[in-house]
Amino acid sequence: MEGRIVIKLVAATNNAHKLKEFREILGDGFEIVSLKEAGLEIEVEEDADTFYGNALKKASEVARITGLAALSDDSGLLVDALGGAPGVYSARYSGFHATDESNRKKLLYEMRGVTEIEKRGASFHSSVVICFPDGKTLCGEGDTRGTILFEETGEGGFGYDNLFLSEDLGISFGIATPEQKNSVSHRSRALADLREKLSGQGYLV
Repeated sequence: MEGRIVIKLVAATNNAHKLKEFREILGDGFEIVSLKEAGLEIEVEEDADTFYGNALKKASEVARITGLAALSDDSGLLVDALGGAPGVYSARYSGFHATDESNRKKLLYEMRGVTEIEKRGASFHSSVVICFPDGKTLCGEGDTRGTILFEETGEGGFGYDNLFLSEDLGISFGIATPEQKNSVSHRSRALADLREKLSGQGYLV
């Protein structure tokens, strides 16, 4: 019966926000531990030019080291007016020592000349990869559309959430509850896509 824990995953992250979303969205059928909980202290350089490439690189390395199935996500913000930036550089948009706050400040600065709200469209994209010890990989992809606000709104979420007005919800991800965000987010859609592929491959029974 689908729903019981059948897959133990090492998530290639120590990001508490991502871990919480992984656990809440994937739900039953998985036991997900962080790198720290798995006793690993590694940092895989995210130098691929696609979200999928970065996620695959992280997951395959963790699977190789642990001998367990590994889960990795790479996601980011693509702003129409900036030609898709910050894209794969979303986490380090404002430099090597970037923080969520410094990244948001840079985004607002780069968007200062885009004064018409209808021209401030953007998407979040997520690629989620599972690598199994035998080398088999599965990937889920997800997107969500919205608009970049002129100022931060709300104190929830993380990253660029409080600058992103969700097209689905009509409010910023910074205001949305975790349940609201998880119902429409790029990561939730990518994980749903991945879960469907796992079921189709017989990993969930």
